This record gives sequence, C-alpha cells and structure tokens, in this order.
Amino acid sequence: MKDNEIISLFEIRDEHAIEALSDKYHPYCYKIAWNLLTNKEDSEECLNDTWFSVWSLIPPKKPSVLSHFCGRITRNLSIDRLRKKYANRRPDVHMADVLGEMDQLSVTYTIEDQLAEKELLEIINDFLGKMDTEDRDIFVRRYWFFDSVAAIAKRHAMSVGSVKMNLYRSRKKLLKVLKKEGKHL
Repeated sequence: MKDNEIISLFEIRDEHAIEALSDKYHPYCYKIAWNLLTNKEDSEECLNDTWFSVWSLIPPKKPSVLSHFCGRITRNLSIDRLRKKYANRRPDVHMADVLGEMDQLSVTYTIEDQLAEKELLEIINDFLGKMDTEDRDIFVRRYWFFDSVAAIAKRHAMSVGSVKMNLYRSRKKLLKVLKKEGKHL
C-alpha cells in the first residue's frame, strides 16, 4: 500500500490504517528502536506507542514523508524510554559512546539559544547534502539509526578505526558549520 493511501486511511479514522502502517514500516521502525534499546520487548512496546502516536497525530498533521515521520516518532520514543530506563543508572557503553560523541557538538554550541529548530534542520540537511554518499551514510547510520561503529565498519568494508576517524572529521566539519551559522544570526 502506498503512503498516501495509508495517510488517507488515518484521515478517515479507518483502523486498518494501523495494520497497513505496521505491515509497511515495522522493520524500519523496529531497527531504530532496537539500535537504541537492544531489548525485544522494549522495542516492540515502542513500536506500539509509535503506531498510537501516528493515529493521534494524523489528522491534523499530514506528513510529506511517512517513513521519516514514523522514524522520528520511534526514535524520540526510544530515546525517552532509554532515558527513563537509565535515569538512575549508567547507560550501556554503546549509547554512552554515541552521546559522548554528540556532546562534542553541544558543549561549545548551545543550539536552543542560537538557532530555531527549523533553521538548524536546514543547516544540517544542507551539511548532509554536501557530504559524499559514503560519509553521509556513515554519519546518518551512527547518529540517526544509532548503529554501532563495528556494524558501520562491516557495512562499508572499513576498519573500526577508519569509521571512528570519519565520524570525528564529520563532527568537526559540522561543528565548524554550526559555529559559522551561529555567528551570523
């Protein structure tokens, strides 16, 4: 079933919309949830919350890209679940690594204070659009899908060290772009 047909089912409040959405996007959303939560039950529960959220949001919203809409909801719900799970404990090493890498961007640059969300998204999309395909895939796999460095290295037939260096360089380039854009606002 096409995305616009699924969205139409949501708009007329047809309960088959949830089934069609799940049939089409379960593997995609499950991978996002699994990479964050690494727990089958938590991942499945997060997907159920995703389908409910989509049901609650459409209408009035009408997403232009349904996969991205669902992916973003799944990602945010997974991050929230992970924060609750580790509120009083130290997170697993994989997530600590990812969050530590991203802290390099946020320590010296307070996004909320300097840019509106829409402007930030435009800057990041422009940054990603200028990257070569492999570098962009490595960056997105790590910071959107939360793939491990080892999984990315295997996917691109690279060493773990090469992937880490690629990510480090990409973060430095993004930080430079963010600093430049922040000064002009």
